[in-house]
Amino acid sequence: MMHILIAFFFILLSPVISFFTLKAYVWLFNRNRLRGTKQGTTLVVGFFHPYCNAGGGGERVLWCAIRALQKKYPRVHCVVYTGDIDSSKETIVKKARDRFGIVFSRDVEMVFLTRRRWVEASMWPRFTLLGQSLGSIWLAWEAILKCVPDVYIDTMGYAFTVPVFKYLGGSSVACYVHYPVISMDMLSVVADRTAAHNNAEFISRSPALSKVKLGYYRAFAWLYGLVGRQCDRVMVNSTWTGNHIACLWGVTNRLWVVFPPCDTAEFGQLPIVAGGREHCRKIVSIAQFRPEKDHPLQIRSFARFVSRRNDREKFQLVIIGSCRNAEDEDRVEMLRKLCRELEVADLVKFRLNVSFEELKCALAEATIGLHTMWNEHFGIGVVECMAAGTVVLAHNSGGPMLDIVVPLADKPTGFLADSEESYADAMQKIMCLSTDEALEIRTNARTSADRFSEVNFERDFFNVVSSMIESYQ
Repeated sequence: MMHILIAFFFILLSPVISFFTLKAYVWLFNRNRLRGTKQGTTLVVGFFHPYCNAGGGGERVLWCAIRALQKKYPRVHCVVYTGDIDSSKETIVKKARDRFGIVFSRDVEMVFLTRRRWVEASMWPRFTLLGQSLGSIWLAWEAILKCVPDVYIDTMGYAFTVPVFKYLGGSSVACYVHYPVISMDMLSVVADRTAAHNNAEFISRSPALSKVKLGYYRAFAWLYGLVGRQCDRVMVNSTWTGNHIACLWGVTNRLWVVFPPCDTAEFGQLPIVAGGREHCRKIVSIAQFRPEKDHPLQIRSFARFVSRRNDREKFQLVIIGSCRNAEDEDRVEMLRKLCRELEVADLVKFRLNVSFEELKCALAEATIGLHTMWNEHFGIGVVECMAAGTVVLAHNSGGPMLDIVVPLADKPTGFLADSEESYADAMQKIMCLSTDEALEIRTNARTSADRFSEVNFERDFFNVVSSMIESYQ
């Protein structure tokens, strides 16, 4: 009996023993690299961003945050945990400068991680969400053994890394969430047995498989909320993301909407032609070739629109996007096939992997800036189209509906739609606007887009993190 009690006692104590063993191991591993505050010199702020060299909107958030910290706090030393082991620090910093025009006032340290493959979807063909989350813990373990920061900020949405740094590293922790890993909408899609890009048709058709997947999603949502609640400060990029994170994490008392920085100044230099661009009736779409961007809806809507016109040859749909891999190239080929089937191949132009200057030229020629993704978490492309002076036609959901294409002093800044029919109707309405009507909408849109400038991002970012930084002063 005594042996059973002793065994039971050790079973209860094993998690506590394991925790303190790991914590001691982290301290011993980093004993020659103490945190700056202990030396009274610098404050180490670590950013977890395994794909920091991608050059997208998430990376603009990262680099703008680092530049802002360097400008305001001379003692801050910024560290980026990255899995871009095929690039050097100099190459990464140069790309940040060339792509975003961001120049740092002092050194940014890169901590290179070799286990990034564990957070890639290809590693987890089944139970992808759970697999990637567990993989992020493994990646965070490598990161914390290489550097323990005073302040840890996850800027890519790896919430499962937060407890590692908070409880094993003793860091103050914050996060910037671009998109919830799981959302209430995803649960609804499975519960309603609706086929979607993240809910295969063979699952939606099966009551049994739908129940199993719904149970898996609910269990994962509970875990996601558990780790998310460990954050000291939570920043989200939009009202839509904030609503989902507040529901899943229960952190309404420490959650702030911090709109991501957009290049409104650069696009705002493009001229707004008073004539309404009658000479060039182009509808321009800017989006990566991912399933959720719903390019087929763009093509079908455009085909329906021109089918109503006797002058269809005067209109052109220009689809701009980057091809990251063979899967993206296959999607483009499927879209070309759809154009042929709908007999609009001569009116649809695909422009792949264009330069920034080419992108600006395309927007300068556009009448309509088109967006069709359902529940886009924010919509940087929509902001860029507004800043460029196009008449925006975006999906009536998510960030575009709640934050971006909203009235300015009760005046319209664009149009919203949610179906093939409503998109085609909106295209017709925009093309029939008078010169004055079009000019007013485009001017309002450009003014409204200033809300998403880098200056405003820095202000809102400091409103959240300043107290964390200054607590170490």
